[in-house]
Amino acid sequence: MATESPTASTAMVADLPLDDPRALSAVSLIWREAHLLDARRYAEWDELWAEGGEYVVPIDRDATEFASRLNLVYDDDRMRRMRIERLTGGHSISAAAAARTVRSVSRFVVTGRAQDAIEVCSAQVLVGYKREETFVLAADVTHRVVFGADGPLIARKIVRLVNSEDSVTASGFLL
Repeated sequence: MATESPTASTAMVADLPLDDPRALSAVSLIWREAHLLDARRYAEWDELWAEGGEYVVPIDRDATEFASRLNLVYDDDRMRRMRIERLTGGHSISAAAAARTVRSVSRFVVTGRAQDAIEVCSAQVLVGYKREETFVLAADVTHRVVFGADGPLIARKIVRLVNSEDSVTASGFLL
């Protein structure tokens, strides 16, 4: 949240215990997201996002600003939906050879809060299987979850792969 200007409504303060109802709601949303992604229920996954939400997988693990940097993924609403279409449309190699995945998300830490939002960092380990090969990806993940009339929604997801600077092959799944 360092890139946001600190105002009364957006300043993030990391003093919210994990047993706070908003923190529990955010963790529940993150677990639901993992379930939907493993089940390849991408349309339902897209419904978890707030309007204008950003999905980012940076190459530089230390980056805090993404718009002017090279990223593995930097999706807004439109790009996220295009990515979903490629994965579900059957017209791309990603759809034809989609990996089966099982992810575990843990080590939840509330790192910030605002009047209408909470920031939660976690660890994700993804085990995938594609073309008779099993692979493991690990990442530090930061979710910014906003709360409104529709309940909690993902406003930003940053996936910092531990091997983000290594070569990347077509994955056929979302992180």
